[in-house]
Amino acid sequence: MPDTEELTLMRLLDEQYLKTPFYGSRKMSIHLRKLGYTVNRKRVQRLMRLMGLQAIYPKRKTSAAHPEHKIFPYLLRGVRIVRPNQVWSSDVTYIPMSHGFMFLVAVLDWYSRYVLAWRLSNTFDTQFCLEALEASLAQATPEIFNTDQGAQFTAKDFVDRLLDANVRVSMDGRGRALDNVFVERLWRSVKYEDIYPRDYSTVLTLKAGLTAYFELYNHQRFHQALNYKTPAQVYFGLE
Repeated sequence: MPDTEELTLMRLLDEQYLKTPFYGSRKMSIHLRKLGYTVNRKRVQRLMRLMGLQAIYPKRKTSAAHPEHKIFPYLLRGVRIVRPNQVWSSDVTYIPMSHGFMFLVAVLDWYSRYVLAWRLSNTFDTQFCLEALEASLAQATPEIFNTDQGAQFTAKDFVDRLLDANVRVSMDGRGRALDNVFVERLWRSVKYEDIYPRDYSTVLTLKAGLTAYFELYNHQRFHQALNYKTPAQVYFGLE
């Protein structure tokens, strides 16, 4: 587990990454030094790898691809998203806590921005992503499922589950910052509206807080892009 200073640095890196996802380790190092921290680039690179962060330019990846896993083509270029369950997307993000950190995965319907399922894990693995996928597929089945090329999503168990459900698999192209833009916007909302202000100290309180937040996000929080409806109203076709 990183020490207190490194947890602080990771929190600062996470906050800056939401603002400037194109910053690599060099610019992140400069940013931290301007804040008064004595860091070198090698240390920042190590922390960014631990967090699953890499600049979107020259190539974007929130998690490292596995060299033996199959990569699927990106299917959404030029596609109009016009109905619920047409496209789902998933991503993993780093969650800072006052005494540690966790990773959060969510499955999002692109058309409605509705969060179908989410899970937490203290490791960057496939299992919690698969659990979120199973919980989502228990509710409905998408036509296309889009992710980045991270090892969690290219793992055989994850891909086979989608293929078995007759779902077309789409993966972001390297170097493309906006392929998964709706999930990136979700992460900004989650962090600025819940994670950062509350600074959770335990996994139990984090789970409870996120449960309440996603309930609010889906059923109470109005979205300008949805004509001031909630994601649940749009996803379920409610007035």
